[in-house]
Amino acid sequence: MSRARADSLSGALLVLPAIGFLLVFFLAPNLLLVGYSVIARMEAGVMQYGLTFDNYVRAFSVDLYWLVLVRTVRMGLMAALVSAAIAYPLAIAIAQGGLFGRVVTLVVVTPLLVNVVIRSYAWSQLLSRQGALNWALTNLGIAENPPQLLYTEWAVLIASVHVFLPFIVLPLAAAIGAIAPEIGQAARMAGANRVRVFLRVILPLSVPGLAVGLSLVFSLTAAAYVTPQILGGNFSPLIGTLIHQQVLALNDWPFGAALASLLIVLVLSINLVFLRGAERLTRRWTAGAGN
Repeated sequence: MSRARADSLSGALLVLPAIGFLLVFFLAPNLLLVGYSVIARMEAGVMQYGLTFDNYVRAFSVDLYWLVLVRTVRMGLMAALVSAAIAYPLAIAIAQGGLFGRVVTLVVVTPLLVNVVIRSYAWSQLLSRQGALNWALTNLGIAENPPQLLYTEWAVLIASVHVFLPFIVLPLAAAIGAIAPEIGQAARMAGANRVRVFLRVILPLSVPGLAVGLSLVFSLTAAAYVTPQILGGNFSPLIGTLIHQQVLALNDWPFGAALASLLIVLVLSINLVFLRGAERLTRRWTAGAGN
C-alpha cells in the first residue's frame, strides 16, 4: 500500500467516529422530527399514522402561528443587527490587546458563566413596572409614568442581545485581530480618519467574522425558549414557546414537529443568505481593492 493511500485511509478512520456521532445524534433525530411532522393530527391522544401535510398548511393558514413565525424571524434579525452594532467597538478593543482589551474580554465572557434562566429573571426584575429602569426614569425626571417593558418584544430583544452578545463579539475580535496593523497605519498615513479606516479597512476585512456572528446570534435568538418565555410570556411568544405549548401542553406532537421543522428550515435559509452575502461582499471589496 502506498504512503498516500495509507494516509488517506488513516484520515478516513479518524473521521469515522465524528461522522457516526453526527449520524446518530444529529441526522437521525432530525429525520425523526420530519417524520413526525407529516403524521396526521392526534385524536384522543393517539397519533393517526399516514402521510399528510396538514400540519404545515395549518402553520401558514392560522394567523396566530403565522404571526409567531414572522415575529421569530424579525426578532432574530433585530437581535443580530443590534448585537453587531454593539459588538464592533468591543471587538476592536479586544483585538488591540493590552490591559483594556483584557478587561473588555472579561466583561464580555463572564456573563456566560451565569445560567441563562438567572439572567432572564434578572432582566424581568429590571424591566418590570416597579423595576430599576422605571425607578431611574421616574427619579431622574425623564418620564413620569414610564411604560412597562416586561412582556413585550422590547424586553425579549434587550435580553437576547445581552445573552448572545459574546457569540458575535468573539468571532469579530478574531477576524479583526487577524488584520495586519500596517494596513490601518497606511490608511491613516494616506489621510484617512478613524471612521474611514473603519469603513474602508476594518469593516471589509472583518466581514467573515461578522457573518459568523450574525448567523450565531440569529440562530440562537430564533431558537430560544427560556428568554422569550420569561420576558415575553404569552404576549410576545416566539416559535420555541409555541412548540413547547403544542408538544407538552396540548400533546400535539405532529404539529409541534412541523413547527420545529419550519424553524430549522428558516434558520438554515437565513444563515445561507448571511454567508452568501458575506462572500459576495468580500469578493466585491477585494476586486475593488485590486483595481
